[in-house]
Amino acid sequence: MAKSPPPFAAFEWMIAWRYLRARRSEGGVSTMTWISLIGITLAVFALIATLSVRSGFRAEFVDTILGANAHVTVYSIGTVSETGRIDRTIPNYAEMAAEVAQVPGVTRVAPLIRGQVMTAHQGRNAGVEVFGIAPQDLATLPRIADPDTSRGDIARFSEGIALGSGVARELGVRVGDRVRLISPDGVRTAFGTSPRVNAYEVTYIFTAGRYDIDRVRAYLPFEEAQIFFNREGIADELEVMVEAPERIDQLRPELLRAAGDRGQIWTWQDASGGFLRALEVEDNVMFIILSILVLIAAMNIVSGLIMLVKNKGRDIGILRTMGLSEGSVLRVFFICGAFTGVIGTAAGVILGALFAIYIDPIFSFVNVMMGGGVWDPSIRGIYALPAELHLRDVLSAVALSLGLSFVVTIFPARRAARMNPVEALRYE
Repeated sequence: MAKSPPPFAAFEWMIAWRYLRARRSEGGVSTMTWISLIGITLAVFALIATLSVRSGFRAEFVDTILGANAHVTVYSIGTVSETGRIDRTIPNYAEMAAEVAQVPGVTRVAPLIRGQVMTAHQGRNAGVEVFGIAPQDLATLPRIADPDTSRGDIARFSEGIALGSGVARELGVRVGDRVRLISPDGVRTAFGTSPRVNAYEVTYIFTAGRYDIDRVRAYLPFEEAQIFFNREGIADELEVMVEAPERIDQLRPELLRAAGDRGQIWTWQDASGGFLRALEVEDNVMFIILSILVLIAAMNIVSGLIMLVKNKGRDIGILRTMGLSEGSVLRVFFICGAFTGVIGTAAGVILGALFAIYIDPIFSFVNVMMGGGVWDPSIRGIYALPAELHLRDVLSAVALSLGLSFVVTIFPARRAARMNPVEALRYE
């Protein structure tokens, strides 16, 4: 008894390859097949490009948060004074900082002074939020103390003021210039409170990578900020840095106990959780939409394969009469359709990877062609379009594309396999 050939035998690949490379007049690869090939390539490219930009934007956003802000802020729930004003300052900030620093996983605790003032320089004004912080604590903020994106000497911070690059640009100042800080709640006199105006030398200009930070933030030495904002002997809050910011919820109970009965905490996830959740929802929606595009491109394989089956009806009849089984015919046409999906997917992966790797020159070219202003940091928050190519994103795109291509190929291949050889040869 003759032994049946194994699935996907060499002759099945040979027949499929002859059909694929046959000329159009011979019933080979049709225009629809080329359209499906290009469609799958563009769909996979768009999917990988979108996933890489999504990953890059999320990573850049989170990095700017963690690199320029406290991972956890400890503050007081406040006490009500005789005048009805709520005082949220921390008089025992040194003791509270020592307690919080003992929590496992905490790397640094720094007292802060915060206040909003007006800055002025040669007739130009800008509203800023001033952070009073010790020089050694400022030097531990990665996005602030980055020598590649900053100007000036951070070691001279104790001699003046540090400004965000957006504030410096708004005021038109450079390192070495002097700016005035104007606070309406300033000097206390016998006749009431008068505005306080102090001049400071700009010793450091930083770029945190976020427009909303660089445009409004300034740093003063902690003791100077205490004097300027009438906070002698007290702090407004504690800035806490931890080893694993992404697992900050695990430290929440210990931090609350260390902060005491009147202490409260506010994590970076609390501050930006809404935006991060919105990003996650947008990511899922974009993946679904682009998956539909891949499905539409894959459906073109069905059209091309149906045309191929129709043109090869005589060949199918001859092959069946020669003893080729239904399974062999199915696999021949499955290979024809799947080959289109594999080539299109591979080409899409290559284009998507190149886009993610060379996104900066591509974005610069588009910006020049559009006359500039394509990316507005005041709206986007960050200064450039980032992209990060992750293996899991590439694998998800490949799995989706190949899975859809293989599934839709089965139906026309089954039609070819079930074709009656007598009917196929009746009019030949």
